[in-house]
Amino acid sequence: MTSETSLTVVDQREVTFYGDELIAVRSADGDVYVAVRQMCDALGLDRRGQVRRIKRQPILEEGYTGGVIMSPPGEKGGGGPQQAGLLRVDLVPLWLAGIDTKRVRPEIRDKLERYQREAARVLWEAFQEGRLTGSPTFDELLKTNSPAVKAYKMALAVVELARNQILIESELKDHSRRLEAIEATLGDPGRNITPEQASQLSQAVKAVAMKLSEQSGRNEYGGVYGELYRKFSITGYKLLPANRFQEAMDWLTDWHQSITDADVPF
Repeated sequence: MTSETSLTVVDQREVTFYGDELIAVRSADGDVYVAVRQMCDALGLDRRGQVRRIKRQPILEEGYTGGVIMSPPGEKGGGGPQQAGLLRVDLVPLWLAGIDTKRVRPEIRDKLERYQREAARVLWEAFQEGRLTGSPTFDELLKTNSPAVKAYKMALAVVELARNQILIESELKDHSRRLEAIEATLGDPGRNITPEQASQLSQAVKAVAMKLSEQSGRNEYGGVYGELYRKFSITGYKLLPANRFQEAMDWLTDWHQSITDADVPF
């Protein structure tokens, strides 16, 4: 099980979600977590019972850890750093989905369903977009045509344009790297022959070996391949450098013509 003191908190946000104050934190590795106590308090759930349920589920347990958060002061003061149980936000829907809404008090049933649908997204967006509230009124405000709304939409359009430009530049750099790699390969004098050239070379070797075998009565295939390997300093015919392919074919052609008057069959 993950240690409850292992998480390093690098950022903390207080997120207002339908009137409830939730605490979300970001770890050193970039993951976002929610404090389980505040979630349970907001939903009227028994924290200890929910933690036991989380730890019984392997997937939830894997994303459950602990870390030091800054607790806000209560009515009697207090607050400050305290150890808290934290659940990774992408697992919040799975955790809440396991709570049967029919078994909770009627007054929190609607709230639980809202949490099941939206809480994980809102908590994540608190770190991605700077949104610290799950209130739908902001979306309603965007439907107005005030100067502030126009400026906000224009800023979003600029951000989206910049984002697309960054992606395009990244793709162009990637294409450029690929082209450079292809050009480097094509221009490399050590590049080996293609499969088609290897097949043609093999047929030429076999034609020479067949004529030699007819004259000697022995299997001459190994001998011809051996001569090819020695002449071109390779360990296999497929390893012949591409820039020496024509030289090898000319050499085999001359050899074939030296032992027979028949037309070269390759």
